[in-house]
Amino acid sequence: MAGSLLKVTDVDKSFVGVHALKNVSFSMDPAEVHSLAGENGSGKSTLIKIISGVHAPDSGHIELDGTGFDRLTPMQAINHGVQVIYQDFSVFPNLTVMENLAVNSELAEHRKFVNRKRMRAIAEEAISRIGFDVDLDETVESLSVAQKQMIAISRALIFNTKVIIMDEPTTALTKKEVRTLFDTILNLKERGIATLFVSHKLNEVFEISDRFTILRSGEVVATGNAAELTEEEFSFHMTGRKFAKRHFEPTIASETPVLEVRGIGREQEFRDVSFSLRPGEILGITGLLDSGRARVALSLFGIAPIHSGQLLIRGQHVRIDSPEAAMRNRIGFVPEDRLTEGLFLPQSIADNVVAARIDSLTRRFGFLDEKKRSREVEKWVRELAIATPDPANACHTLSGGNQQRVVLAKWLARELDILVLNGPTVGVDIGSKYDIHGILQELANQGLGLIIVSDDLPEVLENCSRVLVMKGGSVVADLDAGATTESEILSYML
Repeated sequence: MAGSLLKVTDVDKSFVGVHALKNVSFSMDPAEVHSLAGENGSGKSTLIKIISGVHAPDSGHIELDGTGFDRLTPMQAINHGVQVIYQDFSVFPNLTVMENLAVNSELAEHRKFVNRKRMRAIAEEAISRIGFDVDLDETVESLSVAQKQMIAISRALIFNTKVIIMDEPTTALTKKEVRTLFDTILNLKERGIATLFVSHKLNEVFEISDRFTILRSGEVVATGNAAELTEEEFSFHMTGRKFAKRHFEPTIASETPVLEVRGIGREQEFRDVSFSLRPGEILGITGLLDSGRARVALSLFGIAPIHSGQLLIRGQHVRIDSPEAAMRNRIGFVPEDRLTEGLFLPQSIADNVVAARIDSLTRRFGFLDEKKRSREVEKWVRELAIATPDPANACHTLSGGNQQRVVLAKWLARELDILVLNGPTVGVDIGSKYDIHGILQELANQGLGLIIVSDDLPEVLENCSRVLVMKGGSVVADLDAGATTESEILSYML
């Protein structure tokens, strides 16, 4: 397309045993917000690395602002206006905001001595470009995820930036923070800066994008104007599958609660929270980041024990003051951050599956019963359809959706009565999200009591029969999921 700021033509890339990109072509204009979408493993990351000069394509052509390349180096990409903001933002946590903002300029100019007055001037100019208000002397590790992201954006704009590539930029952000990010992207658009917005979240693609390109198995399967794309088409292009709309309805008839929560509280975090959970029911707890929803989840698993109130399991008072106590009472917990809290990534898939019940798989004198272990691993790999050629492979070799299935398998192997899930599908793609929801609903139909803690309102409404809305540490609404809407829930949240 004539006048394109970025143009990729017939780019092909293979690694050992993997054909990552197959004749991929797409283009972007100045000031365009272009969504690059696709499931995990679709080729998005490889394409980003080729545009930014990290990888060389096997064949094909790249054009930046009228200059053509068969391959780019990272410095060539930067010099022609390409900046990438990865999921970890590439900030130095032990340095100040000022030092993070100015360090690249200092290095690029090969300065041998630090001039803090010059660094402060660079930093002040950087944050002023997007109206970012932050203490330049604050250490970055003490800042929120959203603030770290704004530092990365401000730093990118120090250079003659024409295209900013944002890799899954909303994964760890709240709704309010996402809104701030989108306002920043629109601000960049007004200044003529293009944004390549890499995501697999359908609602974000529709809200922020002018155009879209969808990859599946390394190939472009759809591209066009975002305004002409429907939700059904987006999901189908992403996955090659059609998804039926569904809303969970409990099938277990028991009215006897498996869990009763009576007026529990924790100082300065939440207070007077009460609810009950029946076998076969999925209860949703939602609210903004500081609403107390996540702290309630941690308290139910004993990570942050309650200071007041009572917990009853099957009518019996229990004290849940540690994860061990929670597990003794047949409670499992799926954390929001599976990478640091839910999995042993360097260890095998098999070791992760049996991690929570290793004691029951040992024989006398502490020796592991390998046959029992193998049967247990095979059972859960099969039942949860964990996509792996070999359970002996390290857990980090799996996609996000399959890693989340391993976390589920780890807890289901313990034969639970209650499973608390904090953000059960954070960072997984559309197909895996749909499949995980199906697994949770089937578990409920088998009699497990589930609690989903999430600010993903479609997820809550599709999978829960009841929804508790929290604000400021208190429950402000107890709603029938089948008779409420996202708008009504948001009115209580806000």
